Amino acid sequence: MLRTHTCGELRKSDAGKRVTLCGWVDHQRDQGGLAFLWLRDRYGITQITFSQDAGNSPEEAELLLQKARQLRQEFVIQVEGEVMARPEGGENRALATGEIEIRPLSLEILNKSDVPPVQPSIPDLPSEDIRLQYRFLDLRRPDMQKSLALRHRMIKIMRDYTDEQGFLEVETPVLGRSTPEGARDYLVPSRVHPGKFYALPQSPQLYKQLLMIAGYDRYVQVARCFRDEDLRADRQPEFTQLDLEMSFVSMEDVMAMMDGLMARLAKDLLGIELTLPLPRMSYADAMEKYGHDAPDLRFGMEIVDLTDLAKTCSFRVFRETADAGNRVRAVVAKGAAEGFSRKRIDEWTRWAVENFGVKGLAWFKGVEGTLQSPIAKNFDESLLQQFRERLEVADGDLVFIIADTFETSCRALNGIRRRLGKELELYDPKAMHFSWIVDFPMLEFDDEEQRWVAVHHPFTAPLPQDVPLLETDPRACRAAAYDIVINGLEAGGGSIRIHDNALQQKIFQLLGIDDATAQDRFGFLLDALRFGAPPHGGIALGIDRLAMIFANLDSIRDVIAFPKTARATDLMTGAPGEVDEKQLRELELKIQSSSSTS
Repeated sequence: MLRTHTCGELRKSDAGKRVTLCGWVDHQRDQGGLAFLWLRDRYGITQITFSQDAGNSPEEAELLLQKARQLRQEFVIQVEGEVMARPEGGENRALATGEIEIRPLSLEILNKSDVPPVQPSIPDLPSEDIRLQYRFLDLRRPDMQKSLALRHRMIKIMRDYTDEQGFLEVETPVLGRSTPEGARDYLVPSRVHPGKFYALPQSPQLYKQLLMIAGYDRYVQVARCFRDEDLRADRQPEFTQLDLEMSFVSMEDVMAMMDGLMARLAKDLLGIELTLPLPRMSYADAMEKYGHDAPDLRFGMEIVDLTDLAKTCSFRVFRETADAGNRVRAVVAKGAAEGFSRKRIDEWTRWAVENFGVKGLAWFKGVEGTLQSPIAKNFDESLLQQFRERLEVADGDLVFIIADTFETSCRALNGIRRRLGKELELYDPKAMHFSWIVDFPMLEFDDEEQRWVAVHHPFTAPLPQDVPLLETDPRACRAAAYDIVINGLEAGGGSIRIHDNALQQKIFQLLGIDDATAQDRFGFLLDALRFGAPPHGGIALGIDRLAMIFANLDSIRDVIAFPKTARATDLMTGAPGEVDEKQLRELELKIQSSSSTS
């Protein structure tokens, strides 16, 4: 070994030891006859102090000082020296090694460095594009190393917990069959079978169901998945999930098992004790009260419905919206009125119109026991008081109101509520709130394609009591599905699966998948369901997103070693890239220009 210790492990009890350290020059300071250098590796930082007392002689001390002055940031060096306790009052409490320093006896430059475009020791970061282009430098930053270490510990806890619960880790294929339901597949052309393609897995869904039919009872996998979809801060084209499936279980069993995992993660990673079982909320309540199926419950500010009152007012926008069967709904920001001038409210109105497609944003302020607003003249005092009582408005409160379809009002009020929560600092940003959302609709009607589509996926079972609704009212049928939500983000989702061949075929028919297509795409599953399939269900947790939440970060790119940009490109390697003609010929492929008509 080139080193005897890391840069994060020496303590005062090691004083007097002769040690060898290796690492990167974090920064240095020269004070003439005295020079200080911080040596960094992923374990920490140790101070090296060069002085006239260093080395084995005055000549060696001078040579070491000269050599130290040649060093630059990110040089890779090896230092041999003696551990010295710092004098009382000279400790650096910000460093774990702050009670000691190294008196060097030798210094060797293992490698030099150009001036780095990303400097790990400087808090001010360059643009994200520069960070991703030089990701190998960005990964040297202690914050990045801390995030990836947390991710490592998270996965280890997951594996330990599921092993304790009797799960078997089984790998499923990466090259599979394209089953185009949901997001777009990444396709891989086959050289051996020209004109045919594999698909990279969007999830191991069908394979894990087949493992249950095969009798494996409890399956788990840390699975790489791929989706060719539009990206956001919390999405990547390739991602990692904890994938689980269990036989002979109900929704309660799966959620209870996951409650235990969440409690273990929260305690071991954050020192938080969760109260179990985790709270639950129906999809209908989540949409009604918070406008979203993954509500941020770290603060209140529930949506209040005003539709019945709107029908009686003379304000045309409200009344006509209510009479058309749409909704008038509001949120109240307690004590926020003073901070919202007309100019600021106008800015919020433009933002709501541009981002959520609303026609406008109405508002009231609580003032002297009533409601004030430019639209207040359209309400008699009695109706204003009814609005005020329904909204529980006090003086100094601010009310935002959306009059639109239920879906549009949900989008807008969810966005307004989240922005208010953040800007008004209504919650501790380090707080963690875990909950389950249940009773999702099983199907929704796609007006463009004029057919029913699965809200989760085509293999989700309906709630047993709702099965008759598949014949009479598919829209009202609820799924045996469940999402776990943390701080307003979906961290994972799952369901009880259909284990009956006839019911699965019925669902395919409802989704407009005819028998021939179902047999072509899913024949292996339908065949398997005829041979004693047990009741089963499972869940998948997005490890990238979960690590992002636990690390209190805003982007999953900060918990992935080598992520893609929002345009699904790798700025460091240049992927995706062109391939040469020989590779294309072997695959019997041709690149056709988008402008070509051939």
